[in-house]
Amino acid sequence: AVRRRQRRAAGCGRALVAALLLCVWCRAAAERVRYSIAEELGRGSLVGPLARDLGLSADELPARKLRLSEEKQYFTVSEENGNLYVNERLDREEMCGESASCSVSFEALVHNPLNVFHIEVAIEDVNDNAPAFRKGVLELEIGEWTLPGARFPLEMARDADAGRNSLLTYQLTSNPSFSLALNENPGGKRQPELVLERALDREKQSSFELVLMAVDGGDPTRSGTVQIRINVTDLNDNQPVFSKSVYEARVAENLPVGSLVLRVWATDADMGSNGRVSYSFGNVPDDVPLFFVVDSESGEIRIAGLLDFEEKNKYSFGMEARDGGGLIGHCEVQIDITDENDNVPEITILLLSSPVPEDAAIGTVVALLKVRDRDSGENGQVSCELSGEVPLSIVASSGGSYKVVTASALDPRELDREQVSEYNVTVRAADGGSPALQSSAVLALRVLDVNDNAPVFAQERYSARLAENNAAGALVLTVRATDADWGQNARVRYRLWEGRVRGAPLSSYVSVQAETGALYALRSFDYEEVRELELWVRAEDGGAPALSSNVSVRLLIVDENDNAPQVLYPPAAPPAASGKGGWSGVELAPRSSEPGALPAGSLTRWLVLAVAAVSCLFVAFLLLLLALRLRRWRREQLLAADSGVLRGVPVSHFVGIDGVRAFLQSYSHEVSLTADSRKSQLRFSGGSCCDTLPARPPPDEPAPLLGEEDLA
Repeated sequence: AVRRRQRRAAGCGRALVAALLLCVWCRAAAERVRYSIAEELGRGSLVGPLARDLGLSADELPARKLRLSEEKQYFTVSEENGNLYVNERLDREEMCGESASCSVSFEALVHNPLNVFHIEVAIEDVNDNAPAFRKGVLELEIGEWTLPGARFPLEMARDADAGRNSLLTYQLTSNPSFSLALNENPGGKRQPELVLERALDREKQSSFELVLMAVDGGDPTRSGTVQIRINVTDLNDNQPVFSKSVYEARVAENLPVGSLVLRVWATDADMGSNGRVSYSFGNVPDDVPLFFVVDSESGEIRIAGLLDFEEKNKYSFGMEARDGGGLIGHCEVQIDITDENDNVPEITILLLSSPVPEDAAIGTVVALLKVRDRDSGENGQVSCELSGEVPLSIVASSGGSYKVVTASALDPRELDREQVSEYNVTVRAADGGSPALQSSAVLALRVLDVNDNAPVFAQERYSARLAENNAAGALVLTVRATDADWGQNARVRYRLWEGRVRGAPLSSYVSVQAETGALYALRSFDYEEVRELELWVRAEDGGAPALSSNVSVRLLIVDENDNAPQVLYPPAAPPAASGKGGWSGVELAPRSSEPGALPAGSLTRWLVLAVAAVSCLFVAFLLLLLALRLRRWRREQLLAADSGVLRGVPVSHFVGIDGVRAFLQSYSHEVSLTADSRKSQLRFSGGSCCDTLPARPPPDEPAPLLGEEDLA
């Protein structure tokens, strides 16, 4: 009955299930908590009161089992108060690189009921990195013929911090021959340039040493320095000039090593060695030489390592062109990495609620999944589905999370352990790339048994035959019932329905073994007393509440030859004088007895008289019945065929004498008789009549009655 009610509830249709799943998705989308902390906080630093922000009280924490599902445990949650704490040192630059914003997203899981909350912690930058130069010393060669106002680009410093904590400005040690100018490049960065303030004379001073300081905007500020060594040379009045100030290229990730990215080109108007140009990296981040290499002769930039869009999607660095006289030209190179569909979706099982009761309501969450594709755009858009026909469905949540819930819009069946006790559900995730990449994960889900099946007997009814005079405790038969449930719910016990037999309890005649269903006779049966027993045996399972079923058992007692014949006649003689009774064995018969006559006795005589009296009465009854039939037949012969009721005779013409009516006058008419006296008629013709009543006799003579002859 429970299963039928569940089927009727599940049959409400796909619309109800779809509405329920949509409600679950909408609720999950709104459950997001955000915090903001500074980087470099120590282990155990408070992030925020997570339990309170999720609406959980301290008393609920043990039952709700709040925990985190992040892949890398940056944070931890206290079991006592539900607060969120830092689990390890957070370095924003290490976690997010040069990204303008940095945050960590993860899920918080609670039980009873099962739910998932999306947590986002923004990592705020602190000024923990000083500006730094790639080289410790910058070498410059300036000809003594160089005119005042000439500019020489210098290497830019790098600061790993972001925002206002990043590089702000440059400072140069004071020198009357040189000054510092800042030129903003297309990328928005400030390029330091050394400006020649007055003409140089190699014979007076052949070299200069200056210090360039880079300062960031943090509080307190941090700085980095580089030494500039300037050698004054003879005439080299033209520096290399690149064909472009900024070179741009777009390359796909996973290009083979050695693939050409682009080529830079610079020219020098000088002749000879002063006009010969060589190329090299200028101001570049530390990772650029790991992925790119430049040909110093041709200016070709090629792939040196495997590029990964998911790791870094853009590289910006400087290039230098140096002539033989030491003059340097600069340009900027920007390489954009395009995404390829090279990452399969990653499925992470955050939580699996197994086993799940088979009577779980539609929409019960049985598993929480996290699906991630490191690609971007359509290559990173993932769709999930469950393979096979299973009474489960997968519902998308926010942040790449999915919930596996019971029942589905296409298959609104309920779980039934008796049909399927365990599901190996395959979750398939596919991205939107072309061709699409797929991955799968298997959820091993066991179905917990619920007591929804009553015991079923192997037969509709049982019967057995037992010979009388059996031994007490003899096995009569064994009833057998099975239960489709599992464990304690399938454990069957047997007992008798109590009744009464010949005024005694049924349990005093038979008993049933509770575990095996064996039916035993508790006493020796006597066919002459009890010829059959009708009883009921109940089978009951061990569920709570228990379910049961009944079966009828018929026990037939078989007669055995256990009684000797008894002489009913002649009866035993009365006790003799000696005190010993018994039949004398002598019957007296009269001498006139015919052959075949019974032995004479009082009982025999009375029997003979009774039979004779009954026979006489029967014969007399037959004779009387015959006489009545003859009398009726004679009357029918006397009546005419057409005669009926008397018509036309006045009542006054009749007189009653001693209960007999007779005619007062004699009529002569036609008479019609029929065989049926009830329809006979008398027809009277006109007034021929005479007085037929005789004179009244004397008082001492009896009055004659009108007989049949007078009527004739």
